[in-house]
Amino acid sequence: MSNTVLFWHRRDLRINDNAGLFKALTSGLKVQPVFIFDKQILSNLAKDDQRVAFIYQEIQRLKQQYQSLGTDLLVLYGDPTHWIPDLCSKLACSHVFTNSDYEPYAFIRDNEIKIKLSSVNCAFIEAKDHVIFEKSEVTKDDGLPYTIYTPYANKWKKLLTEDQLIAFGSSEQAHQLRQANEFTSLISMEEMGFNSNIKTNFPSNLFPETIISNYHETRNFPALLGTSRLSIHLRFGTISIRSLAAYALKHNATYLNELIWRDFYQMIIFHFPKTINNAFKPLYDQINWERNEVHFQAWCDGKTGYPLVDAGMRELNETGFMHNRVRMVVASFLTKHLLLDWRLGEAYFAEKLLDFELASNVGGWQWAAGSGCDAAPYFRVFNPTSQQEKFDPTFSYIKKWVPEFGTSNYPKPIIEHTFARERILARYKQALTSNA
Repeated sequence: MSNTVLFWHRRDLRINDNAGLFKALTSGLKVQPVFIFDKQILSNLAKDDQRVAFIYQEIQRLKQQYQSLGTDLLVLYGDPTHWIPDLCSKLACSHVFTNSDYEPYAFIRDNEIKIKLSSVNCAFIEAKDHVIFEKSEVTKDDGLPYTIYTPYANKWKKLLTEDQLIAFGSSEQAHQLRQANEFTSLISMEEMGFNSNIKTNFPSNLFPETIISNYHETRNFPALLGTSRLSIHLRFGTISIRSLAAYALKHNATYLNELIWRDFYQMIIFHFPKTINNAFKPLYDQINWERNEVHFQAWCDGKTGYPLVDAGMRELNETGFMHNRVRMVVASFLTKHLLLDWRLGEAYFAEKLLDFELASNVGGWQWAAGSGCDAAPYFRVFNPTSQQEKFDPTFSYIKKWVPEFGTSNYPKPIIEHTFARERILARYKQALTSNA
């Protein structure tokens, strides 16, 4: 019997404090790490997608770390449902270890791989690494999943113990890595159909201690550097959620609450996968959305005549980042002011956001549209002008991204606020009451 097992890196691009890798390394068998650029996912992305550049950069780093330990990270391109069974056959592996992924595509992909592996008596072992609590670990007293954040967060905090935040000492078990006689070369971005000349300064993965400590005071002001910018690192697992949550627990309760939102949305997408395309509250799928391509394009381009909305969209288009307060404002504006389907905005964010994560993106957009996991009534409509007055009173953020603001070159509002609010209330009420 072979003494080799695979560890499949996915959204966990690090060695230390990696739950699945630790489980593989403590199995008593030699571990061969592998990463697969999934062709099915990549085929839907633009050639200059910055997220691919980020992943590629991190894979280069990870490969070098493994090589310094005397092994090598196998990096492949194609279909994981082919590559994982093929590698197991070639290396006569008895197990495949990996960290759980809760998205619908991953669930289908992993099940197909499990079936193929079971036919050759190879086990597929998953670990919890991407979240603190997963699946049905935080439920109501009757065992059903929570569908509202606040009671979920209260139970989450009640169940939290120090054990959930203990780091896995993967690096300390490096002697269990399968030694490499020679190192393999890394496939180029061009070979995968992507542009390698993308110049982007990605945020650091170091914890910004001062920012996190002051997060509750600064997080709502987009002109300030008041958020951690760690979301891209959580998305691709270049930092550990356990270490970040442990730090937040000691230093800032508001920041910890944001991490709990992340767990909440991962739980929702696991239990309610249909919500990626359908309203969590089914009645909201009866809303008669507008079909105004001119308005949608103005929103995409940041030319709506509402400066806070426009600044947010231009920041997104240029950097792949948007401040969280501004995300709520622009999402509310699309769905409530322009009365455009939340799925349009969700898809646009999915294309542009560096930290795009399906569960949180869908959850956030449905929250904005009023159709998601939220106890608030549908008539919550953000006024983008009052939001600007409250959170960017000196126009510092707006002037950075909308330099023509205040001149004759800046467009007039494409829709009037009072009209938009009255229209959305009437349209929502019609759909929700007539179909109730």
